[in-house]
Amino acid sequence: MVDGVVRSNRIAGQEVHRAWGGVVPELASRAHQEHIVPVVDDALRQAGVRKEQLDAIAFTQGPGLVGALLVGTCFARSMAQALGKPLIAVDHLKAHVLAHFIQDIVPRAVPAFPFINLTVSGGHTQLILVRGALRMEIIGTTLDDAAGEAFDKGAKVLGLPYPGGPEVDRVATGGDPERFVLPVPAVQGLDMSFSGIKTAFAHIVRKGVAAEADFVAREQAHLCASLQQHIVDVLLRKVQKAGRAHGIPRIGISGGVSANNALRTQAAALAQREGWELFVPPLAYCTDNAAMIAMAGHFMHLAGQHAPLDTMPVARW
Repeated sequence: MVDGVVRSNRIAGQEVHRAWGGVVPELASRAHQEHIVPVVDDALRQAGVRKEQLDAIAFTQGPGLVGALLVGTCFARSMAQALGKPLIAVDHLKAHVLAHFIQDIVPRAVPAFPFINLTVSGGHTQLILVRGALRMEIIGTTLDDAAGEAFDKGAKVLGLPYPGGPEVDRVATGGDPERFVLPVPAVQGLDMSFSGIKTAFAHIVRKGVAAEADFVAREQAHLCASLQQHIVDVLLRKVQKAGRAHGIPRIGISGGVSANNALRTQAAALAQREGWELFVPPLAYCTDNAAMIAMAGHFMHLAGQHAPLDTMPVARW
């Protein structure tokens, strides 16, 4: 990345988790070890940059799986020390917010400060008041499960492959989102809850299968559409409440679940009704990626926020 413009964004997927229906921490860290050297080498080659030309080395300090974080942390520390470059320890969730500022081949508008961001992924769901690139305040969060986890668990109940969120999104096309009624979480303020939706959905599926063996096969599209709509409803109700409460007409949505088509479409409709500007990163920068870590590192480097070489990962930030 040069001045916020991506020169290369290489990703090594971990298909090994699909066979287990979820992320296996030990397999994740082994895959990190296997891929990190060739991926970094390939990224430098694609960018046309020699490692000696780098200004700094940014890495994810947390939150996340400690084994995988250790691999990245140790590699980044070693690389920074060998090259004599500053080390930058990035908060993974702040990086999702700053993904809005990534530029690549096609220039696009970025949100002005302040703005409200919904960061929504498999592990986290937060409403964040973003006052500046490095000034963020959590104003709402999930009290239990993340929205992405609810998608994944619902998909697993239906026998859909991992990761479940994209599968639910795909199967929901053409389904009736009002076919099955799920509970509306009664959570005050800007906080959210998804465990009740997840539990009620599993109960509907079990009850349906007990009555009719082909229940899931016959109702799968409607089940996915109903689950998806209830999760999206919770998210957008809180976004609307936050935007009105803070009087900020700029809304961002980022994180893996921001790739969901229903969320994108309905968020755009909400923004139009409210007279807001809506910002959602391109799909490549929604799920976990190197560019968002580099973007956060760019802002931190400008601010002189460098880390010591003995920095350790933080699984829970």
